[in-house]
Amino acid sequence: MSVNNKETNGTTPSEVKLSRYDQSSKLKRGLRLLYVYALATGAIYTFIGYWDGMFMSAGGPATFLSFILMTLMCLPIAFIYSELATMMPNCGGELVYNTIGLSKHFGFLSAWLIMAAWLIVPPAGVLGIIEWFSFSFQLDLSLTQMFLIAAIALAFYCTLSMLNIQIAGKVQSFMLFSSLTIVAITTVLFLFSKDMSLSNFNNFIASGYAAPGTTLTPDGLPVGGGSNWYGWLIGTALIITPFFGFEIVPQMVEEGTFPIKSMSKAIIGSVVTCGLIYSLFYFALQSVKPWAALTNSGDFSPFISLKVVQETLYWLPGWFWIFGVAAVLFTIGTSVLGFWISGVRLLYAMGRQGFLPKSFSKTNKYDQPIIPNLLILGLALVQLAFSDSAFLANFYSLMAFSVAVAYFITTISSIRLAIREPDWERPFKLKGGMAFRVFTLIICLAIMIGTAFGQPAGAWRALGIYMLVGLALYMYMMIFRWKKEPVWMICPSKISGEFEEKEF
Repeated sequence: MSVNNKETNGTTPSEVKLSRYDQSSKLKRGLRLLYVYALATGAIYTFIGYWDGMFMSAGGPATFLSFILMTLMCLPIAFIYSELATMMPNCGGELVYNTIGLSKHFGFLSAWLIMAAWLIVPPAGVLGIIEWFSFSFQLDLSLTQMFLIAAIALAFYCTLSMLNIQIAGKVQSFMLFSSLTIVAITTVLFLFSKDMSLSNFNNFIASGYAAPGTTLTPDGLPVGGGSNWYGWLIGTALIITPFFGFEIVPQMVEEGTFPIKSMSKAIIGSVVTCGLIYSLFYFALQSVKPWAALTNSGDFSPFISLKVVQETLYWLPGWFWIFGVAAVLFTIGTSVLGFWISGVRLLYAMGRQGFLPKSFSKTNKYDQPIIPNLLILGLALVQLAFSDSAFLANFYSLMAFSVAVAYFITTISSIRLAIREPDWERPFKLKGGMAFRVFTLIICLAIMIGTAFGQPAGAWRALGIYMLVGLALYMYMMIFRWKKEPVWMICPSKISGEFEEKEF
């Protein structure tokens, strides 16, 4: 990347002052496009065999349709990110786009919101691993044993994240493609099962969510009759959760060995891949059993697909274990690793760009950030120690809402930059121009409102506490740090292919 420094006029080469970017610790380039695609797709590919009960309880027999609709709604957002990521190719994502497009205040807010979702994935993921072990091996683990297993798993992810990034890319690719293969085979087996019947899609618009003051039947319908449109729409909005993750691609742009314009392939490809596998798998799963029996009338309990495999594919030796490893262990593994690595890079960017202490941008001998990795490990252990039975429900809702708000802010930045900086080079050409951006903003607003309605009280409390911590950090930086060291960003310059530093 060519970064101009406007303060070098009239100096000799030996006197040229290095830019802040040149002086900072660098992330090592070594990620192939395939690895970036695998990290993003693996992050989106959220717990398909673990949260299946949550998805199916929320979306009813029409869960597959919810996934199709959410794929179509997320693609415009992915196009917006493709434009911004190729126009401003620096790790930081929302931090960068919204600082440059709006202000450092919105940059901090959007980064803090997206971080709420990313930081909560590791503890939720290892809880899923423990639950899978307990479910599959019929174990009755004590709290001490559970915490020990979780700590070992988290330490493994932290170690992997601090090694050469290519190792993480290879591990992620193996887990992702192994899982996609096994889940695709299982989908076909369900569709050709003797239990497959379209009658299992009766009471199509149902959900475990009920409108205020409404009582549901065991089939997820209002007792007064009719379809449960309220519950299904809320459930569909919350299904944004298994789609967020494409936004991690920009976090790895500084480590890519591929042309910047190819980033859009990883962003859009990850959404399309997951949309296809989600829709097909959950259609096949619903086709073999009535919704009430499949989800226990929408009680949001996990591992419903594992139970169906056990009941329906009993004739296939070892498939219960093969599917469990691929659809539970590997999908949790890809999601945790993808969000861990991206969370580390966002914290690194916040340290480098002046939103956090500079120490957050220091790297080890493998050019991996040190403090961000250790911080994510510590926060995950603390969250595990204080999590309760409502943790997963609150986590699921909290992620959906915070991500939707971050997408909304980022789309506003895209609109403002298109108005303010129409001449900036945009390697990814956004078809539809301003009309498409406004259309995407409306989609983001709809998702944001839908997820807000689906928030339980515990999720609002958790989000409130988290935002208060962010407010305290923001006030400290505004009163003390930013007066001495202003926030800076690398922006496109008027010269095609070159960039310049600007303070905010």
